[in-house]
Amino acid sequence: MNKQIHFIGGGQMAEAIIRAVISNQTVSADQISVTDINEARLQFLGKTYGVNTDSPQEKVLAEADLIVVAVRPQDNLAALGQAVHQFAAPTAAIVSIVAGVTIEKLAGFFGAERPIIRVIPNTLTDTGYGYSGVALNAYANPDQVDGFLLGFGKVQYLDEALIDIFTGYGVAGPNYIYYFIESLADAGVLAGLPREQAWNVALENVIGAAAMLKQTGLHPRQLLDINNSPGGVGIHGLYELNNSDFAAGLQRSVLAAVKRTTELGAR
Repeated sequence: MNKQIHFIGGGQMAEAIIRAVISNQTVSADQISVTDINEARLQFLGKTYGVNTDSPQEKVLAEADLIVVAVRPQDNLAALGQAVHQFAAPTAAIVSIVAGVTIEKLAGFFGAERPIIRVIPNTLTDTGYGYSGVALNAYANPDQVDGFLLGFGKVQYLDEALIDIFTGYGVAGPNYIYYFIESLADAGVLAGLPREQAWNVALENVIGAAAMLKQTGLHPRQLLDINNSPGGVGIHGLYELNNSDFAAGLQRSVLAAVKRTTELGAR
């Protein structure tokens, strides 16, 4: 990928993206620059990843093809917009990972006719798994950012109206999986397995079950039917799970996360 990428903000999410794209050799360190108000943070990023943290903002903005806005929603986006207007090329695309700030608001800060890409990044950046949710304005297209975004996972393009749902369901999704794996391992220990064995079995079953679903293309219910014989061990376990609040509790959790995302965006 032959683009210069400038990060405004060098926080944890920016670092995770930088680490992934360099590790995956999607982007080289000399194509990345970072500015941040925290000098110690800049020194850390420069030393750890070899990215440019020394050049003046006007220089790196002028050279940038993609400008990744990775600050907090309460930070001064208007001032950042003025700097972009003053120094960046009109064709430089804004890639915003700022939570809750809409494309309409971003256009007010960075320019109504500039390519603007709103990204809800996944939290599995180091694995290559997980989807980032991406919405584009009328001046942006996937070709401008695909190479960059695919360096830290997969991409789903969607209408901006679905961003809050995607955040509460997709980006928060690993939380539900982590919780399930922890609970499943605890169940193995409760039944009598040593902790390490229960943990390894839980991990392997989750990985293998996901692989089976992808490889076979079957619905989970079809695999459940295959796995469970009449009156057998598995169907007795499923009977108890069906009597619990598991499915409805999970669905309530997703709805609560979506609701909170919407509340944060309205601030």
